[in-house]
Amino acid sequence: MKQYLDLVRTILDTGSWQENRTGIRTISMPGAMLRFDLQQGFPAVTTKKLAFKSALGELIGFLRASRSAADFRALGCKVWDANANENAQWLANPYREGLDDLGAVYGVQWRKWPAYKVLDATASDRLEDAASRGYAPVTEFEEGGVRKVLMYKAIDQLRQCLDTIMENPADRRILFHAWNPAVLEEIALPACHLLYQFLPNATKREISLCLYIRSNDVGLGTPFNLTEGAALLHLVGRLTGYTPRWFTYFIGDAHIYENQLDMLQQQLTRDPYESPQLAISDRVPEYAKTGVYAPEWLEKVEPSDFSLVGYRHHEPLTAPMAI
Repeated sequence: MKQYLDLVRTILDTGSWQENRTGIRTISMPGAMLRFDLQQGFPAVTTKKLAFKSALGELIGFLRASRSAADFRALGCKVWDANANENAQWLANPYREGLDDLGAVYGVQWRKWPAYKVLDATASDRLEDAASRGYAPVTEFEEGGVRKVLMYKAIDQLRQCLDTIMENPADRRILFHAWNPAVLEEIALPACHLLYQFLPNATKREISLCLYIRSNDVGLGTPFNLTEGAALLHLVGRLTGYTPRWFTYFIGDAHIYENQLDMLQQQLTRDPYESPQLAISDRVPEYAKTGVYAPEWLEKVEPSDFSLVGYRHHEPLTAPMAI
């Protein structure tokens, strides 16, 4: 994880002070990249203790399309509590549905992206095509004197990625994202890690992942998101028969909050340990061994199915999260 410490140093050395919505200043830098060979180890921060189970709880909440902080807490992750119940702007938002509600955050977009088509009522070929793709009519209405049909379906973007990996691994469109402009005002926090692209190599039977994050809290968010992205790649590789390889992590706005400086300065005095390995429980099907494609395990995995082998870390460090 020397790359992570180098990123922290670069932000401190070259970044500039910025104001932001939280009221806590940041030292910010535009554009950053980290790249990990997962065959050499799992990108777990070692200069402090990683909240591994919390990160996996969040990831699994996303996989289950959870929209309640209570669901994440039940999975061992409390990072959504403040955004759900202490953010003044969200508490006053008319779309909030009560205690612990977060709106249609990450996993809802990953697994149940709300998709609509508005078609002419007389366009039978288009209506038939939409129906064949799983769209169902919701209502009819008139627009500009033309009769229209509104059709809807929920798109499971992540499942489509796995299906494409199995059926057409050379496809360069194996991606999912969480930035839905139609619902930005209806959620507690617009997606930060918003675009994931899988890149299978059918010849080598390896699979890589590129992740783009529009805005990243490098002190707290980066170690969390690295853990989730790398674990997701391991899970997808296991379910599709590919060995995880390159995990490339792009950041738009890389920033350090002022109230996290002490924590990061302490980490910079510590030498990182060797990276651990990720282990997934034998109960999770491994396509390379069974030849059985079981994508339903995207919803069935539990935090306890993941563990770090050989994880050494320095003493824990804490800092407040800005909301």
